[in-house]
Parts: sequence; structure tokens; C-alpha cells
Amino acid sequence: MSAARPKSPNPRRGGKPGRGGSTANDRLLRILLRRRKEPLAAGDVTVTDKPEVRRAVSAAALGNTMEWFDFGVYAYLAGTLGEVFFPASSPGTQVVSTFATFAAAFLVRPLGGLVFGPLGDRIGRKRVLAATMIMMAISTFAVGFLPGYDTIGFAAPLLLLVCRLVQGFSTGGEYAGATTYIAEYAPDRRRGFLGSWLDFGTFVGYSLGSGIVTLLTALLGQDGMVDWGWRLPFLVAGPLGLIGLYMRLRLEETPAFQKETEQAELRARQGGAEQDPVEEARQSGKGRLKEIFTRHWQAVLICMGLVLLYNVTNYMVTSYLPTYMTETIGQDALTAQLLVLGTMVVVVLTITTVGRSSDRWGRRPVFMAGSVALVVLSIPAFLLIRTGGIVLSAVGCLILGLLLVSFAGTSASTLPALFPTRLRYGALSISFNISVSIFGGTTPLFASGLVELTGDDMVPAYYLMVAGVVGFIATLFLHETAGQPLRGSGPMVEDEEQARRLVAHSRTEAGRRARDVWLRLRHPRSAHHHDPDGPDRG
Repeated sequence: MSAARPKSPNPRRGGKPGRGGSTANDRLLRILLRRRKEPLAAGDVTVTDKPEVRRAVSAAALGNTMEWFDFGVYAYLAGTLGEVFFPASSPGTQVVSTFATFAAAFLVRPLGGLVFGPLGDRIGRKRVLAATMIMMAISTFAVGFLPGYDTIGFAAPLLLLVCRLVQGFSTGGEYAGATTYIAEYAPDRRRGFLGSWLDFGTFVGYSLGSGIVTLLTALLGQDGMVDWGWRLPFLVAGPLGLIGLYMRLRLEETPAFQKETEQAELRARQGGAEQDPVEEARQSGKGRLKEIFTRHWQAVLICMGLVLLYNVTNYMVTSYLPTYMTETIGQDALTAQLLVLGTMVVVVLTITTVGRSSDRWGRRPVFMAGSVALVVLSIPAFLLIRTGGIVLSAVGCLILGLLLVSFAGTSASTLPALFPTRLRYGALSISFNISVSIFGGTTPLFASGLVELTGDDMVPAYYLMVAGVVGFIATLFLHETAGQPLRGSGPMVEDEEQARRLVAHSRTEAGRRARDVWLRLRHPRSAHHHDPDGPDRG
């Protein structure tokens, strides 16, 4: 009869007896099991279709081009629109009134975000982006047909306000939807570069709108612009909108949204005919809003801080700077328009380089360096602009443009990564639009009003410095997402070879983790020594 063999320690049944080894082994095993990740399977990795990615980026960017074409036109025509719709006011009051109408559109953007964002998470990104494109085009196109104050009196600025409100409501779902769409199509390693094309469209649209106004001003003069020339740029929005709508209707849903929809349908089939009331409440619009503000409030605050940083700088340069240079420091209108337009050309030429750099170096370093630079360089930039000379003013505008591009080239890849797939469109729409409504779109109004109130023409620089401080604080809490899958989604790669390498690497890492578990359990004293929770002190 053979001697009984000693039983090997089994952590699930108490482990090795004596000297607290059982407790330490149990604790170690629990820690290791919590940290264990299953290796990737081939079906977990999405291989992107390059032609489809190009179509997605182009269609999303064209929507932003449409939106910012309107902003460029409105910013460059602020003085002219003031004469057309607010003729009884002083020049300073005309500018403030025009920017108040401009800011009013941003007050309804959160409402647009509340409607279009959760809707995009429920019915799909493609349908909502097509709807926002139609509304933006119609509202901008309609401005070109509005009668002036001399024709219908007080009703004229009211009609302008209505068009701006419709435009603001539609854009409430535009930027967040476009960034979500591109981010969910882009390979993980190129999300920064591909996302930067969205804001490339932003500044192309702004440059196109401001360029048309500048050309018309040079050809028609200020009197011709006030009489009828101001209408022409708005009428261009009609054809642009039709092109954008055609491109967006040809798009497919994003791979991430399709997988999320398939998983939701599978859960519903497994749940039987009657859906769980708890799950049904969770999937409702009210349930999603509650989840956003209770479970993802930190991401919401980080998003709002980064949006404040980007959009205060953006609207200060694109919407307020042309008026600041003409109305506040007395620069010639054509010169001021050309200087800001040249700045936008620099932004357009460098933005994709910044996006590509964020893929290599990370999003946090780019945001952090830009925030510090904004605090340090805002006053020197405005001092140079205030000199009134062409060369020094151009240098000041260039500084502001380079500060702007550091945020513009990084935002579209950073913001969507803050939220999981099932809530991404809604959470980003709400966070983005609340911040841009309170802080971004009101920048021209507050800056012009404070300059008028205090008489200090350096107020815009101080405003930018505050935005830099807020952005730096938000960046401190931002987790690096460059090269990583989006939350709630699997990895996305460019070709089958990358997918095979990623799956092989994941299996190798899983094998190493399994070996580590075995070694630590095989040598309990060593495992006890390296226990992250420390020895049992009970």
C-alpha cells in the first residue's frame, strides 16, 4: 500500500496551512484574478476600410466647413450687419448688438445637444448628422434673403435672431456627432491625425467665408456691402449644404455603433419578450442623462474644461479679432481682414501636423504645452497687435494662431475618448455645448462689452489667460488615450497584418500573466513578500 501523497495547497479551500500563508495566498489570488484580462480574439479587432474611412472623414469635415463658413461670414460682417439691422445705434453699440445676436445662437446649443446627442446614441450617428446638415444650410441660406431694418423695422433683427437660433440648435448636434463619427471610424494609431481633419474643415470653412467677405469688400466697398453685398456670402450656403447632405446620406454607420447595436439586440433576445424594466429605464433618454451625470461626471468636467480652453481661444481669434482690430485699435478693415485670414491659412496648413504629433507624443503633452503657452504669450501677442503696424500685428496674430492650432489639432481625437460608446454622442454633445455656450460663443460679446465698459483694450489677453489656467487644470486630470481603443470598443487597426500582430501580442501577454500567477502560487513566500496589499496584520 503506497504512502498517502500530501495534498497540494488549494487557495480556494484554504491554501497552505500555517503562519498566515493561507490568508496571503487567498488575497494574492484574488488580486491576480481581478487584474487578469482575457486575450484578444480575431473577432475583437476591427480592421477599418480605408475608402470608407476617407468618406467618413470628408463628409464629417464638410459639415464643419458649412458651420464655420457661416461663422467666418458673420464675424467679418459684424460691422456691416450692425448698420443693416441696428442702424439707430452708435458704432460700438452696433457691434455689441450684432455679437449679442451671435451669442444668442449659443444659448440654444445645449438644447440641440440634449435632443440630437441622445438621439444619435439611439437611432444612429448617420441620421442625426444628415438632419443637422439640412438645418444648418437652410438657416444660413435664409439670412441672405432677410430685409433690413429700413424695410420692416424692428422685425428685421428679430428675423435675424430666429435664423441664428435655428442655426445654433442644429449645431448643438453637429460637432459632437462629427467627432464621434470620425473617432469611431479611425484606427487607434491614427485617430489624432484623422480627427484633425475635422477642424481642418472648420478653418477651411472660416477661411472661405472670411475670404469671400474680404474679396467683396475690396470690390464693392463698404457702401456696396451695406446696400446688397452682405447677402451674397450667405447665399453660398445653399449649394454647400446640398453637397454636404449628399455625402452624408452615402455614409454607413460606424463599426463601434453597429457592434453596440448588435450586442443590445442580442441582450434583448436573451431577455425574452419582455425587457427588464431596469434595463429599459437605463436605455431611455432620461436614463442615459442620469447615467452621464452620475457615473461620468468627472469626464464631463474634463470635457468642459478642454472645450472652454479651445473655444475661448477659437472665438477670440476667429470671431472677435477682426472687429477688435478695426473698431478698438483703428486698423484699416481690409488690412485687419487679411491679417486674420492669413492666420487662418497658417492654422489650416499646420493642423494635421499637430494631430499627427498627438498620435506620437500623446494628447496630454500637447494640451499642457498649449495651456502654459496661452498664459505666457497672450499679453505679448495683443501688445504686438495693438501697435497697429502690419508686421508686428502679423506676428501677434501668428502667435495666437499657433496657440489655437495646438488645441484645434487635438480636440477631435481627445474628447470622444472620454466617454463609452453607448453614451458617447449624448455625453459629448451635452458637455461640449454647455461649455461652448457659456464660455466660447459668448467670448466676442464679453470681450467687446468689457472693452467698452473698462476702456482697457488688453481685456482679451486677460480673458485668454484665464482660459489657459482652466485648460491646464483640466489637462492634469486627463488620462492619455493616444493609440488606445475608445472606451467600450475593441481595438481598431488599418489592415489584417496589424490585427494578427495585435492578437498574437495579446495572447503572449496573457501567457505571461498566467505564468506569473503560477510562479507566485508556486513560491508563496515570494508572493507573500510582493503582495501589493502587504502582509496580513489581522
